[in-house]
Formats: sequence, structure tokens, C-alpha cells
Amino acid sequence: MFAHIVDFLNRSPPDPVRLPLTSSHWPVLTILGVYLVLIKIVGPLFMQRRKPYNLDRAIKIYNIVQIAYNAILLICAVHFMLGPGNYNFSCMSNLPLDHEYKNWERWLSYSYFFNKLMDLLETVFFILRKKYRQISFLHVFHHVYMVYVGFLYMYYYGYGGHGFFLVTFNVVVHTMMYTYYYQSSLNRNSGGDLWWKKYITVVQLVQFVIIFAHCIYIIRQEDCRTSQLSATWGSIISVVFIILFSNFYVRTYILSKKTKSVAR
Repeated sequence: MFAHIVDFLNRSPPDPVRLPLTSSHWPVLTILGVYLVLIKIVGPLFMQRRKPYNLDRAIKIYNIVQIAYNAILLICAVHFMLGPGNYNFSCMSNLPLDHEYKNWERWLSYSYFFNKLMDLLETVFFILRKKYRQISFLHVFHHVYMVYVGFLYMYYYGYGGHGFFLVTFNVVVHTMMYTYYYQSSLNRNSGGDLWWKKYITVVQLVQFVIIFAHCIYIIRQEDCRTSQLSATWGSIISVVFIILFSNFYVRTYILSKKTKSVAR
């Protein structure tokens, strides 16, 4: 596996078309560096002597945009994979550079990457509202990872292919998640969480289990070389996220209930 990774990192980008922010590592690393400094140092210092901002209207608009963006992306992605892309789900590879629908694959993949950049605004809203408890290690790691691994995949592997199939599940989760956020913002005055909040985490866990299972299925096919590295990494990071999200679920929805019961 190590030899595959070294060969992968040393090779030139397989697709000569470089969309905005994907020509080198520096634009994305700069954005993520600014993001981390902003949420860990600058933001808390800026808000230290200020009251939380009321961003209800801005957050509602943001959530609506995210719902629409992810829903449209999901529809387009499924249509592309089943239709023009004609993906072989048992062994997925990127479309050839001269394929008539290659630009579809490029822009759909890039649209997902751009959406991960949009997701960073969520943390900025937490800072401005002084919701520091929501900026957990899992929250920050997940956002940074999704942006950078999206770039790495497009830069070193190309647009589309096995990774494009995997992230489609993430689009489903995000459509559900931002729908919850929007619905929650409408019910903020009533207090408490919506009854289906915990099921978002359950769906996320199911997502990672499906991704892990499919990656293992790909790895076990010796004649499928195009997706081996993508599938290997996908299986490893799926296990990491299963552990992190399981830990979050246990602490938030199981241990917290026991603590409240004892307190009563």
C-alpha cells in the first residue's frame, strides 16, 4: 500500500483541466489555514467583549441555499452516474479525457468540492453566535478533512470515478442535515431539539458503513486496479469516522440521558 501512495503522490495530475483553486496545494491550504486561525484565535478574541450576534435570518438563508444546492447536486449526480456517465459500480474509473460527457464529470465533482468550502461558514456562524461548544474536534476535523481530501482526489486522481460515487452518500446526509438545521431555526423559540435530530448521526453512521462495505468489495477485486487506492483510503477513513461519530452519539444521546436521569 505504501508503494501505491508514493507512486500516487509523485505523479502529475491526470487531468490537464484545472478548475479554480485546484491548480496547486497552496490556495486550499491557505483557505484552511485562515479558517483554523479565524476559528481558534481571531474569532474568539473578536467576540470576547461582544454579545452574540443575532444571525437567524442569515442562517435561514444559508440553510435554504445548502438544501437546494445539495438536492440539485444529488439529482444531477445520480442522473449522471446512471445515464451519461454509465458508471460500472463494481469497478469505477474516471471517464476518458475525450469522453463527450467529461465536462459533466469535472463540474459535478468540482461542485461537491466547492460545497465543502461553503460548509466552513457553519463554524464562522458558531463563532459569531458564541456557540463554542459546537466547535468540537470532530466538527473541525471533519470540515478540514472534507475540503482537503476533496482537493487531493481531484488533483492526483482526477474528477469523478470511485470517489464521486462515495461522496454521493455524503450529499444525501447533508441534504437531510441542513433540512434539520432550517426546521430547527423555525422552532427555536419553542426550545428543545427536534425529535429526529439523533437520526442524522445514525444516517451518517450508516453512510460510513455502506462506504466501508463498498470499498472492501472493490479492494477484493484483483482485476480492478483503477479504484484500489481510492477504495483502500475510503475504507480506512470510514472506520475512523465510524469511531468518531459513534463516540459522539454515545456521549450526546446515551450518556447525557443517564446523567440527566441521575440528576433527577
